[in-house]
Amino acid sequence: MKWSGEKEIKGYEISICFGSSGCPNSANSVTRLSQNIEKIFETENLLEFLKKRGKGDLKFHHEFKVSLSDCPNACSRPQIADIGIIGAVIPGVSDEDCTLCECCVNACDENAIELDEKNKIPIIDAHHCLMCSKCVTACPTGTLTEKQKGFRVILGGRLGRHPRLAMEIGGIHSHDQVLEIVKSCLAFYKNNSQNRERFSSLLSSVDQIN
Repeated sequence: MKWSGEKEIKGYEISICFGSSGCPNSANSVTRLSQNIEKIFETENLLEFLKKRGKGDLKFHHEFKVSLSDCPNACSRPQIADIGIIGAVIPGVSDEDCTLCECCVNACDENAIELDEKNKIPIIDAHHCLMCSKCVTACPTGTLTEKQKGFRVILGGRLGRHPRLAMEIGGIHSHDQVLEIVKSCLAFYKNNSQNRERFSSLLSSVDQIN
């Protein structure tokens, strides 16, 4: 079974960014995670499920799509996938003395860091921080460190006639937690899909699959 030009339809599609090839923006590698997610989908056999849940030929747009990116630049476009996963690092402040060099301030594209010159400490605005880890990498003194490393998870994105950006599940999730979220999403999808609907069409709220 083929889609307009030679790509085999297998019921799902998993795509990743090029972070593993040495991208300087990588916050947290998604390579191993993508491999383990692939194993979950192979076990679930979505191809046979989709064949039975709908009339007519199975098309590429019926496939369940997962997209993973090492950082919030999101080159693999996770915002428009059924499940999007983004590598993330929450920065923290260590006990190492800050020299007020402004390397972290200059590295942050979100203006999420300012320096408290009186107390000689960087202050991070969590509401603006995208958890890209660029400030941690730029800090020459080790004042900024990785407080927590994991993955952001966003659900229910799509393109097509009625495009929709994915909604984020709050928090930073570990490798194993992401795998459990993926399993929950697939269980929800199989229990509710009647005619090859996109996952996003079935979501009335993220709470349904938590």
